[in-house]
Amino acid sequence: MDETATHDVSQSLAAITLKRRASLSFEGMQDDECRKRLKEDHEASRQDACAHPGSVTAVDGEALANDLEQELQCACCSALVYRPVIVAPCQHFFCGSCVVMWIRNGGTNCPACRSTSAVVTPSRALQTMVEILLRAAPSKIRPENERIQADEIYRAGMSLRIPSPRPASPEPTIHQRNASFVHPCPHCHAGNPLGWRCPQPIVDPEVDPDHAWHTEDGSPPGHAYCGNCENILSLQAPSTTKCDFCQVSFCGIAIPGRCVAAPLIAQQPHGLSDLGDLIQCGEIYDCFDGNTVEVDIMLDYLTAQRLTPRHIYREIVMHIQSQPRQFAPLMELELFVDVHSVSGGIDPDPSAPRNSICRVCATEVFLWGLRDWWVRERKKGFLEESVTKRPDCPEGSGCDRQKDHSHAKEFNHVISSLDDSETFLGVAPQSAPQAEVGSSSSLASAQGRMLPSLRSADVFAMLRLSGVASDPLSQEFRDEVESLL
Repeated sequence: MDETATHDVSQSLAAITLKRRASLSFEGMQDDECRKRLKEDHEASRQDACAHPGSVTAVDGEALANDLEQELQCACCSALVYRPVIVAPCQHFFCGSCVVMWIRNGGTNCPACRSTSAVVTPSRALQTMVEILLRAAPSKIRPENERIQADEIYRAGMSLRIPSPRPASPEPTIHQRNASFVHPCPHCHAGNPLGWRCPQPIVDPEVDPDHAWHTEDGSPPGHAYCGNCENILSLQAPSTTKCDFCQVSFCGIAIPGRCVAAPLIAQQPHGLSDLGDLIQCGEIYDCFDGNTVEVDIMLDYLTAQRLTPRHIYREIVMHIQSQPRQFAPLMELELFVDVHSVSGGIDPDPSAPRNSICRVCATEVFLWGLRDWWVRERKKGFLEESVTKRPDCPEGSGCDRQKDHSHAKEFNHVISSLDDSETFLGVAPQSAPQAEVGSSSSLASAQGRMLPSLRSADVFAMLRLSGVASDPLSQEFRDEVESLL
C-alpha cells in the first residue's frame, strides 16, 4: 500500500463518528474545575466520617475469628483444620492426618461427599488463613498432644492418593442345607484333609435322613459348637481348644487366630488390637464411672508411653496370678457367663487354675482390671505434675459430680483402694514385726518402711545414675521402677 492510500484510510477513520456517546458523568473530566470539585467532595466525605464515627460499621474481631474458625473446620474431626489438604476434584478440605486415617481404614472416596476422588494435595492458601487466625486468636490453637499425634501420622507437604474402589466380590455359591439337622463336622468324613477322624461321626442328613441328628436335640455326642464361628466341632480333635473361663470350645479351623482359646499371656483381647480401638471402646468410660477427664489422661499417657491394650492385659494377668486366690474372685462375680451366643460346658472344678482363655474372656479380664492397673501405673512417676498434684475429691472415686468436666479436671477421682482390692483378692494385710532398737532387723524394718516414701522422681534419678536402664520407655526400666515402689 503506497503513501496516498495510507493517507486516505487515516482520513476515513477520523471522519467516523462514535455510535455511542460517553456517559455524562465523564464529560468535562479534563477540566481543572471538575477535578477540583471531585477532590473537595472526597475531602468532605472523609471529614464527615471522622466527625461521625458511629456511622461507620465497626468490625467485631472476636466474632470474625469465631466465624473464620467455623469455616476452617475439618469435616472429619470437626476441629480447626491442621495441616490442611484438599481432595480433588470436589475441593473439600480436611486435616492431613484425618485423610491418612480415612485411607488406612479403607476409604476409597471423599470423606465428605463420598464422590470418587484420587488426588489429595496440601493447601498453602488454607494453611496461610489458619496461621493468620492463630496469630489473631492464639487460644484457638489445637492441643499439643493432638498436634504431635497428627504429625506422626501425616508429614506436612506430602501429597496423597485415595485408592480406587475395589470391585464387588462375586456372590458366594452357598448350597442350601437342611437346617433341621446337624451336619458332619470337618473331622467326621473319612479321609478328610485334616489328618484325624472323629471317633463319633455325625450322620450326613443328605445321605441318611432317617438316622440324622436333629438340631432340637442339642449337640451330638462328642461334639459342640465353636464359640467364634459357631460351626460344629469335635471335642476330641487335636485342633479343638477350650476356654477355662467360659467353658466354651473353639474349632481352631474356620478363622485362624480367632477360633482358638490361647494361653493366658498369649491371648489378644477381642476388639482391642490397638490404641484406636481402646479410644472407641465405650466400656472404658464405664470402668472410670463416666469420668472422661481421667480417661483422656490415661489415653494420653498410653500414647506417650507407646503402650498397647495387649501390654496392659498382660500386666493385669500377671498381677492377678501373683495374688493368692488368682482368678477365683472373677469367677465368683460370674463375669464369664453367657459371653458367647453358644452355650458352654459346666466348670468341673471352680477352684482349678486357669491356663487357657478365649478372646472375649480376655476382654472381660482387661476391663475388670483396667482401673486398678491405672492406679498402679500412676505410682511409677511418669505422669505430669499438673495431673499428680490435683487434690483428691472428698467424695472419693464414687463421686456423683465426676461426670462434670470442670469438677473432674479440678479433683482427682482415681484414688487408690489397694487395701480393699487386696482383701478382695485374698491378700492379708502384713504388720511389721517387733524388733529391738538398734538391731539389724530393726534397721531393715525401718528401711522397709522408708522405701514406700520415696518419690517416683527420686527412683527415676537413682536408676538413671546407676545405669540400670538408660531408656525410660523400656520395659526393663518400668519393671525396675515398679519393683522399687
